[in-house]
Amino acid sequence: HMFLKSRVFKFSLLAVVAAVSAAAFSGCAAIGTPPEGERLARINASPQWGGETFNDVIPRKDPDLLPILVDWILDDNPNSSPEQDLAVMDRTASDFAVKPANGLRVTWLGHSTLLVEIDGYRVLIDPVWGERSSPFTWAGPKRFHRPPLALEDLPKLDAVVISHDHYDHLDHPTILKLAKSGVKFIMPLGVGSHFEHWGVAKGQIIELDWWDSLDVKGLKLVSTPARHFSGRAITQSDKDKTLWSGWAFIGPDHRAYYSGDTAMFDGFSEIGERYGPFDVTMIETGAYNKRWMDVHLGPEQAVQAHRMVGGKTLIPVHWGTFELAMHSWTAPIERTIAAGEKCGVKVASPRIGESVRPGTDQQFVRWWPTLPFLSAKEDRIASSGFEDRAGACATG
Repeated sequence: HMFLKSRVFKFSLLAVVAAVSAAAFSGCAAIGTPPEGERLARINASPQWGGETFNDVIPRKDPDLLPILVDWILDDNPNSSPEQDLAVMDRTASDFAVKPANGLRVTWLGHSTLLVEIDGYRVLIDPVWGERSSPFTWAGPKRFHRPPLALEDLPKLDAVVISHDHYDHLDHPTILKLAKSGVKFIMPLGVGSHFEHWGVAKGQIIELDWWDSLDVKGLKLVSTPARHFSGRAITQSDKDKTLWSGWAFIGPDHRAYYSGDTAMFDGFSEIGERYGPFDVTMIETGAYNKRWMDVHLGPEQAVQAHRMVGGKTLIPVHWGTFELAMHSWTAPIERTIAAGEKCGVKVASPRIGESVRPGTDQQFVRWWPTLPFLSAKEDRIASSGFEDRAGACATG
């Protein structure tokens, strides 16, 4: 494990991956393809389209690749990934044979993959069953744990929702398997280009712009703005050619919100005003770093976003499955819980595979190890434009 963390190994690995990727990249189907034709014509009509790429909700500072690579090579944090595979709460089809009595249940399947059961409907969010967050099977971040539920054990779904086209949210082999069921895939503008490239039937693909909504048999799904970016090509030639979004789920009796990947922006308040309050929020808390503070929230700003949208129970996601940053792998949950306590926010901390029952007195066990990590004061994450109020109640 220590060898894998060594600078020499990292530098060598980087050189090998770069060389081999350059040769293999062009023929890799998992990358997908940018929008064109009728799809591009619809994109051109979007208020978010800037002519060549999608515009973000507010200007962002994009990270420079070279300093990030240098940081990664020089990083010697032994706790950025677990020493051994994480234990999971294994689930089977029988666990979901009966729908939740109170009408709301959210099962965290690792990273940002969630099964949301709301008022009789079942929606799968950002499904990733693949071994790596990568277009390749031989390189890229490898998962810390096995999937806690087999794909074939999923209950009948009303929809699969995608937030954006990054590999840790849109997994090529998983989509191919799910598509065989005929389920509808709902996603932001342009992302359908990848699905068609992979052979998914047009009738299964539904693309929405920000604030567009869709009624799925009585469940309202709303594409909400987010502060992020998109792209699957290593060369970044397809950067921001497809849209990214969060999602609101409005049932007859309950409401849920999923942030997707996002940095801080004032639009959370508008989302709350339009569609809140939410019985549960699922907000990204991990993979944060000061070099990319304009595309991810970090724990304290996640708690702030939860409060802005009018959330009741917060489920921290986007952590615990892939090494996508240099912080200790347990830092997101440690800091989110600490921020929640300071801000009076109810934070759920399910085990991987565990179901959360919002609105109940459910208790959670501390299942992760106690490891060193940098606190909010030691490593403050503030999206640009929000430096004076980032994670307001948690860090102020």
